[in-house]
Amino acid sequence: MWETDMKVANVSGRLHLVRDGRVLDVAKASGGRFPAEPGEAYARWEELTGWAADQPDDGFTEAPPATELGAPVPAPRQVFALGTNYRKHAEEVGWPIPDTPLVFTKFPSSVTGPDARVGITGPRVDWEVELVVVIGAGGHRIAAADAWPAIAGFTVGQDISDRDVQMRPAATPQLGLGKSFPGFSPIGPVVADLAEVGDPHALGLRCWVNDELVQDGRTDDFVFTIPEVVEYLSAVVTLLPGDLIFTGTPSGVGTARRPPRFLAPGDEVRSEIAGIGAMTTTFVARPA
Repeated sequence: MWETDMKVANVSGRLHLVRDGRVLDVAKASGGRFPAEPGEAYARWEELTGWAADQPDDGFTEAPPATELGAPVPAPRQVFALGTNYRKHAEEVGWPIPDTPLVFTKFPSSVTGPDARVGITGPRVDWEVELVVVIGAGGHRIAAADAWPAIAGFTVGQDISDRDVQMRPAATPQLGLGKSFPGFSPIGPVVADLAEVGDPHALGLRCWVNDELVQDGRTDDFVFTIPEVVEYLSAVVTLLPGDLIFTGTPSGVGTARRPPRFLAPGDEVRSEIAGIGAMTTTFVARPA
């Protein structure tokens, strides 16, 4: 599940460091210096990463099963997302390459963890694997050149989309509403910092529906870079610790296939980004 050394995860509601597939309870190991609640880590990210680098390997224990992993940012205050931020995706859906970032918001109540069961809300529910930026220090009016210190790290996300609700009415699509049903923003399994990820503009990301590979893209196809997006958003809003930015999806979504293909109860969607990890989302019938 985990491919590199130092990351953080939400294990049974508690913040853990992740190293070589093993975990360390942060609050216990730090003697209460850092909180157990995962969402509180991002305001102190620089201090946390400095402390984590000094922790010996022998304090780490075996990784938990996936069922114990929660969203590494369980209750973000703001969730932003970008539309058509991959050139090939814009081409496949027939939308023009935007001149400025196409921003919408997803409601925080849609955030769930990396082993979630998500209800199918209609006949046209679609998948969108995405690299998600997790804000650390954040701030207002952050220049692109100063963006990286404002960021804690990165996680895997799915921008699950009910296309009927998203495109209702067609003349004025409601992007955020159609992408904010309960569970429609799974993230995880970890948050990895910049040192772990390497160049976030050179990452491979893939998505499978059951055993079929449906998306296989790279972040070098971004229309707008991460620093450009941070500058654009923070010119308007104050970015807060733990905020999420879904950076867009590569080509291969269901609505663009011929014929179109959508999710149904029983489907499993596996989302993977090199250097961060993978998560599996199981789709079920929505309760009446």
